[in-house]
Amino acid sequence: MIRLKVGVLISGRGSNLQALIAACATPGFPAEIVLVVSNKPNAQGLDHARAAGIETSVIEHGAFPDRESFDRQVDEKLRASGAELVCLAGFMRLLSSWFVEAWRDKVVNIHPSLLPAFKGIDAHAQAIAAGVRLSGCTVHIVRPEMDAGPILVQAAVPVLPDDDDDTLAARILEAEHLCYPHAVRLLAEDRVKILDERAIIDMPDMVTGPLIHPRPV
Repeated sequence: MIRLKVGVLISGRGSNLQALIAACATPGFPAEIVLVVSNKPNAQGLDHARAAGIETSVIEHGAFPDRESFDRQVDEKLRASGAELVCLAGFMRLLSSWFVEAWRDKVVNIHPSLLPAFKGIDAHAQAIAAGVRLSGCTVHIVRPEMDAGPILVQAAVPVLPDDDDDTLAARILEAEHLCYPHAVRLLAEDRVKILDERAIIDMPDMVTGPLIHPRPV
């Protein structure tokens, strides 16, 4: 089986990286991680990658005069590794338009909200403040704008009356760890087509019923 080669960009603890590493270690999974790049030398996710025998690289963004010059160095590392898909897993940098276009439809991100709602770094607080009953996570193809692009996979979780940012984040994170490997599998199996900025998924079974919270009694 030919496996899709994946590069992962991180900045921190790498919990979604861990989920991807675990998925790639599953027999028959159609992708493999060939490189993990961090812009921070002390990112915990680097340890996870090294423990799994995955090549790592640290490229500190502060050493570059602008975003594009940093992105070009990341691009060089990714291409040298043979990566065909780039996954952002807690990568706290907005990619330049140059990079996104150089990897058009080959960069994916995961965000802790049901996009297009609640973009940005405070998505959990935004959801609680808005009083929504459901929040969740979204895996999407990356575009130059923050948290924008064709949506691949979403999962909804309830927002409970006593939730704070931390409890909601923990509930959504569990969903993230399921959704990211699922999205990578769809891409690796060539079941995604991008049409007019929509991701068309070739899936035999789709959810058709309503997701209601609180449940009717």
